[in-house]
Amino acid sequence: MRYTEFTPYDIVLLLQGLSVTLGLFVASTLIGGALGLGLAVVRYYRVPLLRQLVHGLAELLKNSPVLVQLFLVFFGLPVLMKINLTPSQAALITLSGNTAAFVYVIAVSAIEAIAREQIEAARVFGLTRWTILRRVIGPQALAFAIGPLTGLLVNQLQVTSLISVIGVIDLTKVGNILNLRTLKPFVVWAVVGALYYLTAKAVAHAGSRLERRLRAHTDWKGV
Repeated sequence: MRYTEFTPYDIVLLLQGLSVTLGLFVASTLIGGALGLGLAVVRYYRVPLLRQLVHGLAELLKNSPVLVQLFLVFFGLPVLMKINLTPSQAALITLSGNTAAFVYVIAVSAIEAIAREQIEAARVFGLTRWTILRRVIGPQALAFAIGPLTGLLVNQLQVTSLISVIGVIDLTKVGNILNLRTLKPFVVWAVVGALYYLTAKAVAHAGSRLERRLRAHTDWKGV
């Protein structure tokens, strides 16, 4: 018997799918953000050879399709390294690596946007490179980067919809299940799209508020 009508439990399914999507999004954002910042610091310290390796890896990840990366991790990595990966683990690895590559590019651009005179002045006062990075470069770079980072996060939230192809029961996968059961694609995908839209708007709003606060602290107020 085919249940072609929607039921109250469908709301629970959608919320469960949304929670999986948001969980992987938040986890991959934290891991990818930390990795991307770490790679940017490596570039800042100009570590020989490692700098070129980091840049090459970032270029590879940000210029190749996420779906291909997902297939390589889910199907290729277990064969190559003789390990077992669940769909969620493969999704987390892929999304974290892809996020790290873009965070690295944004962080490097933000660091390079800071006037060299400030860094030279800090060196004259005897500050170490780590202190300069933490006290001079870091706060200003964050103010420069928060806009692009917000755009990146909104995009990465949409990218999470790809993980359904390897069996992760995320929001898109739940939408596909409901679509096959009810045969009402317009209603199902309109609701799924609305949930993605509202979540993305919340991320964009939070990023915009943070950017305004950072700009308020870094803008020159005069004397």
